[in-house]
Amino acid sequence: MKTIAIAGASGTIGRALEKFLTEKGDSVKRLVRRSEIDNSEIFWDPNNDDLDPSRLIGVDAVVNLAGAGIGDKRWSQKRMDQIINSRVKSTKLISETISELKSENGPNVLVNASAIGYYGNSGSTHVTEEAEQGEGFLAHVCSNWEKSTQEAEKAGIRVVHARTGVVLSSSGGLLKKLLPLFKLGLGGQIGSGKQMMSWISLRDEISAINWMIEKEIEGAVNLVSPEPASNLEFTKTLGALLKRPTILKVPNSALNLLYGRQLVEEIMLSSQFVVPKKLQDTTFSFRDASLEEALLHQISSKS
Repeated sequence: MKTIAIAGASGTIGRALEKFLTEKGDSVKRLVRRSEIDNSEIFWDPNNDDLDPSRLIGVDAVVNLAGAGIGDKRWSQKRMDQIINSRVKSTKLISETISELKSENGPNVLVNASAIGYYGNSGSTHVTEEAEQGEGFLAHVCSNWEKSTQEAEKAGIRVVHARTGVVLSSSGGLLKKLLPLFKLGLGGQIGSGKQMMSWISLRDEISAINWMIEKEIEGAVNLVSPEPASNLEFTKTLGALLKRPTILKVPNSALNLLYGRQLVEEIMLSSQFVVPKKLQDTTFSFRDASLEEALLHQISSKS
């Protein structure tokens, strides 16, 4: 049994991870930004560099999922600052805190969230963890996010950067937003529909995070399915499973009006064919390797 501390435990991935770990017998401590209710919670305040190192003594690993939502609001300069600062500040605080505890029975593993946005718009080029940083705001965010773990790495703590793709879950993220529209027959391709989407099912995301805690691996790991899909393929597959038409096409101009050009270009129209090389080179097994399997599980389980 291990003791795992989770930052960002209230999000879609955090909730599912906590459930998974507790069901397998691990103990979970949630980092919270309010008063602690009991010993299963640890107060922290990244904005004021407040995290008591003694509360992490006896913790085996920290999973940091904290950060302001990337695609839920227009990218004003204020919002962009929130996106990057929320990730850098929280990661630096955790990294510096656990580095102080290396010789005092503190965490020896940090699994820190990142994203495939690190690679920028890579078109149809197959991208592995060895690829260089791409261009754009998201690439800049991910680069600084990952650099924020340096203190932990210097202290000899094993650090893994979970470069996650689009996580498919009916309880949060992209799929939750799309399901009501598709059920009404209002789903359709975005732009040309040719842009590649590197995705992963929620349960494979959780299994992969647990795998990174357990295995002696470090550095960047791409958390994506081995079978990315084009936007058109995604649209047709989801429509077919829901038995709804998908004849509509969402024009770029409408998206720009709703979300702003930069967000649309980097999230909705960006093409990424990302390969999970490190996962494939090991014994990790995907439960939802195909898009149809992943979507069907979410639609049927509503979880």
